[in-house]
Amino acid sequence: MNLLQKLFGSSSVRSEQRVYTFSVKCKRCGEVIQGRVDLNNDLSEDDEIFHTRKILIGENRCFQRMEVELKFTPARELIERQVTGGEFI
Repeated sequence: MNLLQKLFGSSSVRSEQRVYTFSVKCKRCGEVIQGRVDLNNDLSEDDEIFHTRKILIGENRCFQRMEVELKFTPARELIERQVTGGEFI
């Protein structure tokens, strides 16, 4: 069993560090939408700053598009966040 744990890694701490989650509230209808960023696969590098852009669309009422832009350090720590069409909660 120890060999399988080494191969597949069962550490929950590692998986928590791999994902950044956030919540955005729509300015038009107030719907709260959850978003997530895979810190190993969703980021693009530009001058030693990692960034990503996500478009979130609600399901219940108005289908308003909310654009989220996030910037991270090389250590994957959040340094800047912006949202258009909503607000972070």
